[in-house]
Amino acid sequence: MALETEIKLSIPAGAARRLASHPLLAGVKPLRQKLVNTYYDTPDRQLQNKRMAVRYRKKGLQWLLTVKSDAPAPGGLAQRNEWEVPGVPGEFDFSHVDSPKVRRFLEAATPELRPVFTTDFSRASWLLTPQEGTRIEVALDRGKIDANGRQETICEVELELLEGSVTELFATALALQEDLPLHPESPSKAERGYRLAADTPLTAAKAGNVALEMGMSSVAVFRSTAFSCLTQLQANERGARDSDDPGFIHQARVAMRRLRSAIRLWKPLLPEEYVGNFDPRWREMANQLGDTRNWDVFITEILPPISKAFADHQQVRQLARQAAIHLASCRKTAQAAMASPAYSRLLLEFTAATLTLPEKKKPKLTVFAPRSLKKRAKRVAELAALTKDSHPEARHELRVALKRLRYAVEFLAPLFPARGLQRYLQSATGLLDLLGRMNDMVVAEQLVVEALAGQDSDLARAWLAGRSDLMLDELDSLLGEFLSHPAPWENS
Repeated sequence: MALETEIKLSIPAGAARRLASHPLLAGVKPLRQKLVNTYYDTPDRQLQNKRMAVRYRKKGLQWLLTVKSDAPAPGGLAQRNEWEVPGVPGEFDFSHVDSPKVRRFLEAATPELRPVFTTDFSRASWLLTPQEGTRIEVALDRGKIDANGRQETICEVELELLEGSVTELFATALALQEDLPLHPESPSKAERGYRLAADTPLTAAKAGNVALEMGMSSVAVFRSTAFSCLTQLQANERGARDSDDPGFIHQARVAMRRLRSAIRLWKPLLPEEYVGNFDPRWREMANQLGDTRNWDVFITEILPPISKAFADHQQVRQLARQAAIHLASCRKTAQAAMASPAYSRLLLEFTAATLTLPEKKKPKLTVFAPRSLKKRAKRVAELAALTKDSHPEARHELRVALKRLRYAVEFLAPLFPARGLQRYLQSATGLLDLLGRMNDMVVAEQLVVEALAGQDSDLARAWLAGRSDLMLDELDSLLGEFLSHPAPWENS
């Protein structure tokens, strides 16, 4: 078994021609190959469900049978187990797989293996030796994925670490990115092929579970948490760039908020320069999506009941027209941010820095977790006492603090008893939902003034004020319920 470590980067077709002339590759003779691959699975997609791939690759006159364990690739970095031997297409002998569990699974699935999709591309590869003991293959792949007649273009650069440290791999990627529009990609060719074969529509991706195991250091848990947030973020990139569906930008912002919450939660254990570098850059990136999200909520949730109540009112019709214009403008800004070189650079730099964070044996996770959560819960309780005056600013501060607490509890969830944890999170989610809707009303009033600049906006603002008063009646009840729940970390 070999561990394949590579960084996958997309590149526009026009820029791909410039790769060979990059100073890093100048003077290095490329190896050119034609690679045709057929991927196999069972009709019920057993391999896909296990995040595994089996393929036959034609490489010159030779056929190779390859088994890969697929895994998320945050920041473009993929580390996969790989087994590869010569073979005959259509015949499956997995005796070379040295993991008994994987081999048994593949042998049981063998009778049902069928072709699912193919990849057909030309590869130009350069072998770099930036320093003694380091060998990196830079490969440019150009071609297509074909699944049941549906096709998708391949145009990507892969950097594979053959020998040396992952630090040198990222240094090479960042050096190439200085001069070329390279973007770290999460989905592998196999993932793209499966999606194409199933003709699966792109949908907004919510946060996944954090891989947390007892015995991990506190910094290792942060690393796992940060990469989980990146996985969610990158799963929403394409939709945020190319679609008008508001769900993609919303979930991209959620991923960035979660990531910043993780940085702040683990801040005492992280290098000062790491926090000082990346926290403000992620905040700036999230802010570039914020106006789009506000107008999306206004148009899809706030405006419809106003329009229904005052269907023939000139002010409401004007409000709808102006809101649509503002949303279109803000969406262009958000899409440009998600396609910007600054975002691509941030992904690579953050992933590289997170991978190389220094490990610390202390404090142990079982000490760090309850201590950190208690601090956040105390802050929520303090702010809850200030909401009795019902000022929007106080409610907003409470909402932010409660979000940070909920994210922190979710990050560390495997440490706590499931039953008490579920009740606690459900109560927090209910309270956050109400605080979110109340905040939407405050933001909506600002948007009404902006959309109807210099015009009468009393009607819409009066309607929003009435809705806010109705929701205010619920706040004390939900707040009291949440504060009455025992903290799950105190009983773990």
